[in-house]
Amino acid sequence: MTMSAPPIARNARPAPLGVRHFATEIGDCALAWSDAGIVAVQLPEPDVARTLERLLRGLSLDQPVSDLLAVPSTQAATDAVHGVQALLRGEPVDLRDIELDVRGVPEFACRVYALARAIAPGDTRTYGELARELGDVHLSRAVGQALGANPFAPVVPCHRILAAGDRTGGFSAHGGATQKLRMLAIEGACPGGTLPLF
Repeated sequence: MTMSAPPIARNARPAPLGVRHFATEIGDCALAWSDAGIVAVQLPEPDVARTLERLLRGLSLDQPVSDLLAVPSTQAATDAVHGVQALLRGEPVDLRDIELDVRGVPEFACRVYALARAIAPGDTRTYGELARELGDVHLSRAVGQALGANPFAPVVPCHRILAAGDRTGGFSAHGGATQKLRMLAIEGACPGGTLPLF
């Protein structure tokens, strides 16, 4: 009997209390925080405006983005920024201590994200392996959909999940599979046995 995964569409997500964009080795990222933790993280889009727009997609907004950007970072937000910057410099940092505000994130997706967060920098897993850990290999597609809707990349390191045979599979960040391979190369992972040239 095949288990079915609940829909992965985001429910109402909380309003951020503040927003920050910051430089990394792969471009300007952004994050938003609430009173319960980091509510969203966004990998670079072609420019800061589009990065912020994608960061805030699906979140409730109680105030203009300009006001959110003016809010001083909390210590938790600052620590998250430093962690993401270190990871994208190639430091093997563990970001599991970053508290995420998962209100409004479907329970199935939260389970997938917990498994993804347990994958160390430089390591990879497949959609099928995560599906088996969730109890049914037939959940592979649902795992991929949950990762495609991941609002916390790279804190939830969806780039470390590959398709069968070490193929890249999808990646919803700007740059798609090329960006995924770049991030894996930064971490020293070698899907298919060779590092891409960048």
